[in-house]
Amino acid sequence: MLKKLFIRCVKLASSKLANYALAVLSFFESSFFPIPPDVMIVPMVVAKREKYLKIFFIATSFSVLGSFLGYFIGSYFFSEIGVKIFEFYGYEDTNFLKEKFQTSDGIFSWMLILFTAGFTPIPFKLVTIFSGFIQFNLIIFFFTCLFARGLRFFIVAYFTSKFGSAFSIFMKKKGTMWATIISLIVVGLALMIYLIIKFYV
Repeated sequence: MLKKLFIRCVKLASSKLANYALAVLSFFESSFFPIPPDVMIVPMVVAKREKYLKIFFIATSFSVLGSFLGYFIGSYFFSEIGVKIFEFYGYEDTNFLKEKFQTSDGIFSWMLILFTAGFTPIPFKLVTIFSGFIQFNLIIFFFTCLFARGLRFFIVAYFTSKFGSAFSIFMKKKGTMWATIISLIVVGLALMIYLIIKFYV
């Protein structure tokens, strides 16, 4: 089933409805859909390299809007819908996320988790849903999602516009590793700034 969905999304990337399909995919991927927008971003940019900024903007804006649907599900329908989405992705116990938020620096810790999920292959939808469940600050939620998704999709769109299908091959082989490395660097810098502010300001 997932393979068929993947192939269908790739085909849509070359259709006249590509921009609309990317918007819909980006929106629903942030709350439950299993196929990431990258599978459409890459072929769309390869076909029209000069349009990479527009493609990046569509994916980012609708992904962030979709994250609010995930937040809404977590806030009002966690037991009815949210738990089933977690189970679909193989996470039957959601307490592991709650424990992360209930640390002494819970808000900052959750912001880093949200960023990491938005930038790396970790299922972003699980964190948007749980953000609603724990009633995470909406303003911080919005800007974290915007930064994480924007950074990820800009990197994908920009480097695809520069290197074309070669970057697509690179993403398949090394994408997860480099996304994790970049995410760790950003999280490390954020943690360092946070500790400096906490102890010296």
